[in-house]
Amino acid sequence: MIDLINVVRSELTTWGFAPEWVHLHVRLLAIALVALIAYIAHALARGPFLKAIFAIIRRTDTSWDDALIEERVLHRLVHLVPGLVIYRIAPVLLGDSARLTSIAHTGATIYLLLVGALVIDALLSVLLSIYRRTDTSREISIKSLVQFIKVILYFVVGLFALSVLLGKSPTVLLGGLTAITAILLLIFRDAILGLVAGIQLTVNRMVARGNWIEMPKYGADGDVIDVSLTTVKVQNWDKTITTIPTYALISESFKNWRGMQESGGRRIKRAVHIDLSTVRFCDEEMLQRFARIQHITGHIERRKEEIARYNEQLSKQQVDLSHLVNGRRMTNVGTFRAYVEAYLKNHPQINRDMTFLVRQLAPSEKGLPIEIYVFCKDIVWANYEAIQADIFDHILAIVPEFDLRIFQEPTGADFRALTRSHDD
Repeated sequence: MIDLINVVRSELTTWGFAPEWVHLHVRLLAIALVALIAYIAHALARGPFLKAIFAIIRRTDTSWDDALIEERVLHRLVHLVPGLVIYRIAPVLLGDSARLTSIAHTGATIYLLLVGALVIDALLSVLLSIYRRTDTSREISIKSLVQFIKVILYFVVGLFALSVLLGKSPTVLLGGLTAITAILLLIFRDAILGLVAGIQLTVNRMVARGNWIEMPKYGADGDVIDVSLTTVKVQNWDKTITTIPTYALISESFKNWRGMQESGGRRIKRAVHIDLSTVRFCDEEMLQRFARIQHITGHIERRKEEIARYNEQLSKQQVDLSHLVNGRRMTNVGTFRAYVEAYLKNHPQINRDMTFLVRQLAPSEKGLPIEIYVFCKDIVWANYEAIQADIFDHILAIVPEFDLRIFQEPTGADFRALTRSHDD
């Protein structure tokens, strides 16, 4: 190439062109040759070379190398070729012009720095992509850490590029930046807060991709689909997306349903309100009728024997057992509660290894609450709701069989019925 340039210079001088004109056109020729060689090298790298690598990658069984294509690592890598060509060849072909050589060297260096940053950026994305395919990623998210590394990467590359452009040492520029630390902290405030929050979220396993969280302040109620450096994205059940600042999950409270998902049981907590006016002692006819109910046949027999023994002791003490107040007797509401407990214990979708309560709460203006506090084995929302509905469909329908009535506040129909009965 140098010989070609010298030949051109010699021929142009021989033809009688002015030395200044010859010098200018020889420089233009050298610049054109540098650009042409860089273009050809880039075309070869992006064409046959890149296609050959792609063909090899597609034939492999591993998945991590596919991420190199998805994140365009190789596409960015081939952009280093023209920069390296200019960096190496320009000083040779433009050696007689120190200024052009310096410009080409500086431009190629800055270009290589920027392309190198893009390549490292893509490699970090590949690392994140591979990691997200593992089961661990659902517990520990590294996306915020990777994003923070990218921010630092571009900051450092920008600092080196500026030092090359100004011809000063990076340490000198870095020392000058300490004078504007407050401004830098303001610029990177969200990134710094996000990094600190991300570390705390990861270390304390507070939230991860796939968790169901509730944060009413931000209108979030759904699955976490992304945890990044500055934001956490939640896909709500109505398919809308709520974006929450990452540091808000540290500074404010939220509910994570992961414990429920991992426990293998989802809580059913609901009360049936019994009309207090229907609560009474059981007579013999009622007990005979209740004894035919499969789930509580044994219970009634045991209770009758237990009560009989107790009352027998009282009769020896000359206690008048003909009065309902004296002695012990079974009630319809107690028998109903025993039935509900037995029914749930025999239900195939109720987890008996977890908290299991059928309890009576304090009476109120809405009647006597019989609360069911159990756990469903199926934690899938739709299945859980269907199972819970089936259980309470049965319980509500069975209440009248115990001579009880569900409490319900009077409605218009009740008042109309009362008016009609009064008129009659």
